[in-house]
Amino acid sequence: MPKETPTQKRKIHRVMHEFKEGDLHSGNGKTVRNPRQAIAIALSEAGASNRNRRRRGS
Repeated sequence: MPKETPTQKRKIHRVMHEFKEGDLHSGNGKTVRNPRQAIAIALSEAGASNRNRRRRGS
């Protein structure tokens, strides 16, 4: 996985802190209890998951 930029690291840190405090909610408003789901939300909000997509061949 490529390294995150400092901005992405801060965003991921904030989201994981919300998860640990029990304040992280999914899109439908329910509290997130699964750590894997929290990581997915963090990467999505930080835009880090966009960097892993394959580029189209020219």
